[in-house]
Amino acid sequence: MSDATPIVLVIDDDPDVRASVGRLLRSLGINVQLFASISEFLKSDPADCPTCLVLDIRMPGQSGLDLQHELAASNREIPIIFITGHGDIPMSVQAMKRGAIEFLTKPFRDQDLLDAIQVGLSRDRARRENDKDLATLRERFGSLSPREREIVIQVARGRLSKQIAHDIGIAEATVKVHRSRAMQKMQAGSLPELGRMADKLKLVPDAPQR
Repeated sequence: MSDATPIVLVIDDDPDVRASVGRLLRSLGINVQLFASISEFLKSDPADCPTCLVLDIRMPGQSGLDLQHELAASNREIPIIFITGHGDIPMSVQAMKRGAIEFLTKPFRDQDLLDAIQVGLSRDRARRENDKDLATLRERFGSLSPREREIVIQVARGRLSKQIAHDIGIAEATVKVHRSRAMQKMQAGSLPELGRMADKLKLVPDAPQR
């Protein structure tokens, strides 16, 4: 997935801006898809590659901020670069607080847009790699027996083999056998690595704040 050619999605109701951004990106060999409206974008299939969205914040009907909120609510994570013909500070603050990469006022410098796009694509590439790693860990954890899962969770809580054996009523040697098998299946080279995997899988709830 990380080797897939990245794409930049551009949503702007101004045909001149769409064409200009499209020409710029294509001249640099960057894959780009242009949309005249948010509704047109929402009808498209999500890209299965590193993606960045260049979005006009003021659109007829649904605004760019509305789309940002909608994407977040549906867990569709796309790095967003907002562009606007009006320097609206409160709106830009709101967009940045919600995780936007950049807020550019037209006319913007080509290099500023390109820099922001590179940040967005890098961020999405890293997120996709993390999602892929997490899916692999979940698959490995799912291959464990119920007893092995139980012991992994106890190890993640910092419990020693002797304590685990006492807690679940089996011999300490048996705990070590289950732990060893779990580490092999999880492909963990050490107990600390197994603990980090458990953290990524959120097997142990965070302690409540006092």
